[in-house]
Amino acid sequence: MRRSRRRNRRETNTELNITAFMNLMVVLIPFLLLTAVFSQVSILKLNLPGSASEPQVEDTEQFHLEVIIRTDRLVLAERKAGVISEYPINLEDMQPSLTGLNAKLQEIKSRQAENRAITILAEPDTSYDLIIQTMDAVRVIPSETDELPGELFPDISLGSAPLLAESAVGS
Repeated sequence: MRRSRRRNRRETNTELNITAFMNLMVVLIPFLLLTAVFSQVSILKLNLPGSASEPQVEDTEQFHLEVIIRTDRLVLAERKAGVISEYPINLEDMQPSLTGLNAKLQEIKSRQAENRAITILAEPDTSYDLIIQTMDAVRVIPSETDELPGELFPDISLGSAPLLAESAVGS
């Protein structure tokens, strides 16, 4: 009698129940496929400042545009000639400042068509969003129609804004 019970215990077949796992896969795979279509990576090529040991070569005839992001304004300047124009920053609505900057850059681009480079100089406490919006404003001409936007200054260099004269005296 004991032997027959032991045999019955050994001979019982157990099946692996994978129904819950299969249900998970049925839901998970379409979800992953759908979200993979919407994820896109955008890459902007930027020229970042190098180390201080690298030799700096200055072009005396080159036209160097700079956009300096201050806490209260955007300053469009040419490196040798000085300030071209200034646009006050309203933190609630940046669009008027960026639209004015973009319009002035379109005017400059019409005279300097071969120039593709611009430098954005930001103060240390500048928000990331403001830097990105400024980069978009200097890079392309916004399109009101379904056409592709035009190109302004796609070769963007980033750097630190120079100190203001009044803050340098106070330090």
